[in-house]
Amino acid sequence: MIDFLSEELRLMKEHHLYRSLYLIDGPSEPKTIINGREMLLFSSNNYLGLASHPRVKAAAIAAVKRWGTGSGGSRLTTGNFNLHRQLEKRIARFKGTEDAIIFNTGYMANLGVISALVGREDLVISDQLNHASIVDGCRLSRATVRIYRHNDMLDLARILSDRTSFRRCLIVTDGVFSMDGDIAPLPQLFELAQEHQAILMVDDAHATGVLGDRGAGTVEYFGLEKRGIIQMGTLSKALGSEGGYVAGTSNLIDFLRNRARSFIYSTALSPPVIASAMAALEVLENEPHLKEQLKANVRLFYQGLKDLGFEVLPTQSAIIPLMVGDSCKALALSTALAEMGVFVPAIRPPTVPEGTSRLRITLMATHTRDHIQFALDAFQKAGKKLGLL
Repeated sequence: MIDFLSEELRLMKEHHLYRSLYLIDGPSEPKTIINGREMLLFSSNNYLGLASHPRVKAAAIAAVKRWGTGSGGSRLTTGNFNLHRQLEKRIARFKGTEDAIIFNTGYMANLGVISALVGREDLVISDQLNHASIVDGCRLSRATVRIYRHNDMLDLARILSDRTSFRRCLIVTDGVFSMDGDIAPLPQLFELAQEHQAILMVDDAHATGVLGDRGAGTVEYFGLEKRGIIQMGTLSKALGSEGGYVAGTSNLIDFLRNRARSFIYSTALSPPVIASAMAALEVLENEPHLKEQLKANVRLFYQGLKDLGFEVLPTQSAIIPLMVGDSCKALALSTALAEMGVFVPAIRPPTVPEGTSRLRITLMATHTRDHIQFALDAFQKAGKKLGLL
């Protein structure tokens, strides 16, 4: 019955789209062990280096000693620890909202909130380059789905002109787009949402800890606090922990506790995960130099790649997309870099559109100038070897 799998796998390999798992035997730090070799890591979402920050690790260890390793049930049965509510209140303060709710992953947060808010009688409008979790949340909601061209407000306005034939309308966008590194035009999105009586939701997974004066994300970055925008995010990137969250009004959060299936039917996050996330938020608040160092590292690496002659997309985040185009060439560049001790996997379809394969480079606040210069030298050698420079 599943004989087709061999052929599908063969085709993936033939078109350079086959993926295999890398074995990492160390923390997500600038220098770690990958497939048995020490390498410089330039592809982690651990933007501020908090996954191995001493205070964050100490909080997780203390939580294990006091509460154990697992929560023992879903939040609505036996898994609702006081820790969970402490973190939710902490996130709400951080995001400037009335309340917040935590999910096991950012993926589950998007599935939960979108499918809870809209259904068969509703319209959900999504940016062309939104994350797969948003795409899947839209599909699972059974609402009518419309896609607007990436960050194109005229196209969004055109789609919204038909909004009145639906009961509810939800506009959802990434704050920072994970493969392109650019930022959604949130002020214009908010204006259109207000004009057409639509709900606006932003996925701040890659903006949390990176954008805004306090690192609170795109809503803070654009000064749109207290505007009723639904803010989704993760604890697993700049905050170095695990899980997702949604922040908004008290009514929204109460509604999600009762309707978000990915929240209701999942075992709650474990105590050490919750404790480490709270500690990471405290570090973010008390050590603002980490965010500034991240920005400096991004500027240095970005300009270095530009000076070498690579095609890199403009970025205001920690993500630098180096465009290659062909999947085979992107894979060859990644392999050549790995041979020189620099780890940056190739990003290929279906993660990105056909013909836009790339290396998705990410910086950490903990990268040193020596790390960056070593990597730039490797990029120069690999680029010349492959005829990309």
